[in-house]
Amino acid sequence: MLTAVTESLPDEATPADDRDLVGAAARGETAAFETLYRRHAGRVHGVIARLVGHHGARAEDLTQEAFVRAWQALPAFRFESAFSTWLHRLAVNTALMELRSRRSKPQEDGDEDAFELVGSADSAGHVTALSMDLERAVASLPPRARAVLVLYDVEGWKHEEIAAELGMAVGSSKAQLHRARGLLRERLGGQA
Repeated sequence: MLTAVTESLPDEATPADDRDLVGAAARGETAAFETLYRRHAGRVHGVIARLVGHHGARAEDLTQEAFVRAWQALPAFRFESAFSTWLHRLAVNTALMELRSRRSKPQEDGDEDAFELVGSADSAGHVTALSMDLERAVASLPPRARAVLVLYDVEGWKHEEIAAELGMAVGSSKAQLHRARGLLRERLGGQA
């Protein structure tokens, strides 16, 4: 039913457009939900990838999971906020659940080595653009530091919200943000 994330359309929808589609999708109209998916998949995928890191297909899997959850929850959606806001929060929660599950099970995390790619030449021999280097550097941060950085600097959350969502003290959220920014400066030092 749903198409690949890479085929998502730009977010040009108005809340009124989404409102009609949400109503139709909540009644089980899959074409309406597919339109919502195409409109919002890029933004949902973007926030999930920034939070969990660019682990290839995992960010796409979590994007699909967020949309499955949205499909299941649509009948209870009460329009207290814009659909895009509600969906974005659902995507963030999906990514945070992934981060929590990673923390609870031991695994070998390759994130620490990812920063070695920053500033390296691409296949054509050109040094990558700063924005690509920044994306890689953010992806290379330790998971909790990356989550705090993305939630605070990109998503605009307050430390109290981050602390509550990630199960940490407000001071720890601030410390993780400081750590993340320091690591980014260090890893991008040759790029500025």
